[in-house]
Amino acid sequence: MAKPLMAKATAVWLVDNTTISFKQIADFTEMHELEVQGIADGDVAAGVKGFDPVANNQLTQEEIDKAEKDPLHKLKLKHNPAAEGEEKRRGPRYTPLSKRQDRPASILWLVKFHPELADSQISRLVGTTKPTIQAIRERTHWNIANIQPIDPVALGLCKQSELDAAVQKAAAKKAREGEAMSDDDRRKLLSTEQSLSSEDEHKIPTAIEGLETFSLSDPEPEEEEQQIDADSLFNLPDSDENDDDDDKQG
Repeated sequence: MAKPLMAKATAVWLVDNTTISFKQIADFTEMHELEVQGIADGDVAAGVKGFDPVANNQLTQEEIDKAEKDPLHKLKLKHNPAAEGEEKRRGPRYTPLSKRQDRPASILWLVKFHPELADSQISRLVGTTKPTIQAIRERTHWNIANIQPIDPVALGLCKQSELDAAVQKAAAKKAREGEAMSDDDRRKLLSTEQSLSSEDEHKIPTAIEGLETFSLSDPEPEEEEQQIDADSLFNLPDSDENDDDDDKQG
């Protein structure tokens, strides 16, 4: 149930002007019953002026009458049609002043490692503007030479869950559009939890291809025959020849 405006002041008015039970008032204002009793005894909310819920369009007189006649009746907040469909103000995420200088680094990180994210998604994640994102994408930002990409989660500009949700949304959009994605792109679109819990065999990076057959175990007999002796490899002289050289020098 929604909480009325100025709950404590509303409780003061109901205690002073009605015979509704303390429990009914406590349930309506989301206060403790003993706190409401304290208001009646003058121990709580001393000096607080009562807030009339009827005059302020929060309760009807009929609802109060029902509650006075029936101690089990629960007061219901008056329905206000004007409040329907109201949403929180939408806009860029607020970023503390101390972290605003880190936003370009986080934008560059997102642009580099998650190019599938739309500018609007990046704007919501780190609290920036589309012109700034565009400037970093096109490398026309005034400080682009000094910007290093840094994970926005590490900078505290957004949560990992928020980043994962944005990435998943981008993945769903690409799937709907039927756009072909490479293995690397698919890996980027996985959330952190999915990536860690995946049991699939991971693709070997290009930089170390060809080393997949490398083993530290004992070589097969055929391989032992092909091994080159260290002495023959470096053409080390025999120990006897060394002794002869020492005698000549002596």
